[in-house]
Amino acid sequence: MGLSISELKKGLTIIYRGELYEIVDYEHNKRGRGSAVGSAKLKHLKSGKVTSDTFRGFEDTSVAFLESRELQYLFHDGDNFIFMDVERFDQFPIAKSVLGPQGEYLVEGTNVIGYYYNSDLVKVGLPNFAELKVMKTEPGIRGDTVSNVDKEATLERGITVRVPLFVKEGDTLKVDTRTGTYVERV
Repeated sequence: MGLSISELKKGLTIIYRGELYEIVDYEHNKRGRGSAVGSAKLKHLKSGKVTSDTFRGFEDTSVAFLESRELQYLFHDGDNFIFMDVERFDQFPIAKSVLGPQGEYLVEGTNVIGYYYNSDLVKVGLPNFAELKVMKTEPGIRGDTVSNVDKEATLERGITVRVPLFVKEGDTLKVDTRTGTYVERV
């Protein structure tokens, strides 16, 4: 007997069909006389692939209990991000596809939380915001403020973000890593 569809929720890590998944998005539907149905987007924690699935009643699922430890991001080597356990000094590679686009905002030395399942690192909790320096942007033109105008800025990791006109080269910006948008100047 597995979890009922009412127990499933966004962010939960489950074992489904013998594999480890994280529920990225979940919607519970109950229509008329029919039974309830749950629609979920599941992210496979080893490959990073996102799939959609429908749950009816009790599925062959169980909650995966993850142990958390503090990690430090060291460097990026092609397809992998290398993290170090700050207590044990072990190093772990995580594939770029598993971290997704949020991994591009990591700066060397950033501390994150690593989640382990059966002593294997399966997931990294990335920060929601990153502070990055502006490397290149066009100067803002005075008097160009009739409407909400913005411009492009290239940040230190090669990331391009839309920013307000007052931002100049050398400024440090706070960027939302989930959406890739400018938040504020630091």
